[in-house]
Amino acid sequence: MSTLARTVEILEKLIAFPTISPDSNLEMIAFMADHLGQLGARVNTFTSPCGTKANLFATLGPEGDGGIVLSGHSDVVPVAEQDWTSDPFTLAPRDGLLFGRGTCDMKGFIAATLAMAEDYAALDLTRPVHFAFTHDEETGCIGAQALVEELKAQGLKPAIAIIGEPTEMRIIEGHKGCCEYTTRFTGLEGHGSQPARGVNAAEYAVRYVTKLMELRHDLMARAPKGSRFEPPYTTVNIGRIAGGVAHNVIVGKAEVEWEFRPVQDSDYTFVHAELDAYTNDVLLPAMRAVHPAAHIEVETMGEVAGLMPMEDNEARDLCAALTGGNGVDVVAFGTEAGLFQSLGMSAVVCGPGSIEQAHKPDEFIAPDQLQACLTMLQGLSKKLTA
Repeated sequence: MSTLARTVEILEKLIAFPTISPDSNLEMIAFMADHLGQLGARVNTFTSPCGTKANLFATLGPEGDGGIVLSGHSDVVPVAEQDWTSDPFTLAPRDGLLFGRGTCDMKGFIAATLAMAEDYAALDLTRPVHFAFTHDEETGCIGAQALVEELKAQGLKPAIAIIGEPTEMRIIEGHKGCCEYTTRFTGLEGHGSQPARGVNAAEYAVRYVTKLMELRHDLMARAPKGSRFEPPYTTVNIGRIAGGVAHNVIVGKAEVEWEFRPVQDSDYTFVHAELDAYTNDVLLPAMRAVHPAAHIEVETMGEVAGLMPMEDNEARDLCAALTGGNGVDVVAFGTEAGLFQSLGMSAVVCGPGSIEQAHKPDEFIAPDQLQACLTMLQGLSKKLTA
């Protein structure tokens, strides 16, 4: 059986695990742990506090630092209310493509690494190769944050991380961060005919959103000179506004779901300082002048570090040598790469499939993309045995 055929065989099994982010990924983790364990890998699984999720970190080759991490997330986005032509959790070959939820984002890459692990296990490795598979990437990179802390606690220091998000095998050396929040407003309900006797949470939510839109404008002017991102500045997005029960009732509770994607650390600090000052010095005093128990609470849903382009980047140079890629790029979407970079590794994003297919109904990957990924991973063998 060819390595590509073996990859597709493994991918079929991975797609059959319905690892939608809110649900458990334990069966898929157990499958991958067993696969790597039978090859002689040193396998560690780390269960999340909720008990229904886990990360996997496995190693082939010698003990020690300087290894190469191949990383992917096990979770996929929901399929509810999407119009699929076939069962999302059954791999469906059609029109020369492979359809199924997660085929490109990002079980295709994971399947390729598991297939190549069979080859790596037969080699006399002089450098460790690590397999890092995480949970809850789609909901704030929660699993990767926990895994990074585990690696830090163990004092393990791999040198390179390749994160196989779908880039059509383009080499991505940088991306923005992603910070997601829910801000909740608690006011005082009352009759709509007496607005001065209540604290309308929806009105204060609107004022908060207006401040966010002002910050959006300010951030455009803060774009770093020579920024390669598109757009070149930190963006702000309002994802959802909710509150109220009826036309004639002063809104007692409201909430705003929002995000921003910083291109630089100073923008992160700027946004939080501005919002904190506006909340504490303007909004809360006005609310509490009417109702002392009124409050505003910000829940952090996820804060994912950006991947900062580095002048010296061994991961970028390695992928360029393995793929023959002449150029590198940056993207606006986020990945787990910045978390690995925060541990001192050089990191790069490079994987099969197109981000244009991710999260959509009838998600697919082309076999030639899987083969291009396998070619890169096969070339990696020489680096692991040098």
